Amino acid sequence: MSKVITEEEIRKDVEEKNVRFLRLAFTDINGTLKNLEVPVSQLDDVLGNQTRFDGSSIDGFVRLEESDMVLYPDLATWLVLPWTTVEEGTIGRLVCSVHNVDGTPFEGDPRNNLKKVIAEMEEMGFSDFEIGFEAEFFLFKEGKNGEETTKVSDHSSYFDMASEDEGAKCRREIVETLEKLGFRVEAAHHEVGDGQQEIDFRFDNALATADKLQTFKMVVKTIARKYHLHASFMAKPVEGLAGNGMHTNMSLLKDGKNAFYDKDGQYHLSTTALTFLNGILEHARAITCVANPTVNSYKRLIPGFEAPVYISWASRNRSPMVRIPNANEVGTRLEMRSTDPTANPYLLLSACLKAGLTGIKEGKLPMAPVTSNLFEMTDDERKELGIKPLPSTLHNAIKAFKEDEVVKSAFSEHIIDSFLELKETEWALYTQSVSEWEVKRYFNY
Repeated sequence: MSKVITEEEIRKDVEEKNVRFLRLAFTDINGTLKNLEVPVSQLDDVLGNQTRFDGSSIDGFVRLEESDMVLYPDLATWLVLPWTTVEEGTIGRLVCSVHNVDGTPFEGDPRNNLKKVIAEMEEMGFSDFEIGFEAEFFLFKEGKNGEETTKVSDHSSYFDMASEDEGAKCRREIVETLEKLGFRVEAAHHEVGDGQQEIDFRFDNALATADKLQTFKMVVKTIARKYHLHASFMAKPVEGLAGNGMHTNMSLLKDGKNAFYDKDGQYHLSTTALTFLNGILEHARAITCVANPTVNSYKRLIPGFEAPVYISWASRNRSPMVRIPNANEVGTRLEMRSTDPTANPYLLLSACLKAGLTGIKEGKLPMAPVTSNLFEMTDDERKELGIKPLPSTLHNAIKAFKEDEVVKSAFSEHIIDSFLELKETEWALYTQSVSEWEVKRYFNY
């Protein structure tokens, strides 16, 4: 589904749209979008995979003595940023994979890692891992001096039509900008929380969708600033409000058809879908470390809000971790509801795909679907059904990750070591911090 773009088309775009600079984007291990900007005079070097940079200061990359890295652009990701003008000179953007100076793919690059797991999928006879993300975000007002605040842009709720507030205007311009960039936006609406928004774009193969998510975040933050708003994808930015989720819709293609669909199966799910689902459920606790990678992520995964807390699945019931939406053959999919948008999309999809493929290989069917509200069950009732909880803290998720050989096998040793070092440092810093809540509660002891 991703459009094929040639060097000739890029050169024509550069000429006709007066491209003055080239932004070469890549993603670090935390999921943060990085970029190197070069003048258009370097176009030949860019297209010839000759652009070098120092990777020693990028989280999870290399040591100082191994700092030289090379950017290999993916031509299919070419776009001209629409907030730049032809008259003043525009900026072109290419998403890149990171390589070593000898031309080999750098094993610490999350994008390269996802490509490797996709290759394993193709060896099993599947052609595509189709992904649709539903990433929520908050719009907060800027302070008098342009500083970030947690003052929400509105006090509307789910699907409210607040047509003239700044948040709604901003959301509409985000949609228009995404469409200029070739996104097929399927829906845009106000979410449950005050100032919370959701914009959904059409599914695509895993690599293209991960790239698009990074572009989506860039667009959202850029357009928000035009309205003196700050966009945040933080999992739980405001106590008492709903958190930001990123429902992750997954399906596999084989021979041009949806391998998850069976017209005679329960919920129209094939055996392939059910065994893939079992792989996700069996390795859910370890996947959570990647799907919910911050200390703050676990402030969202609590009872009382819509985010799931228990490892289970269902059709219409929205309390389990995985839901099966009612859909036609093309749209039949698994919707993992626990993920939040702080996840690195390349690492997230690597973990999910590896777990699902392992499930297919093992051929085991999942537990029975849950028909009752999990939050209203007692601990004993859930235990009787074999339903386990998701990790309650980043610390517990790290432990689950370390113990899960299947999920770890989705990643290079370089990524495992770098990811665990960063996450364990994050947890240690958190445990040493003193919060305002603690001061208020304990100061007069």
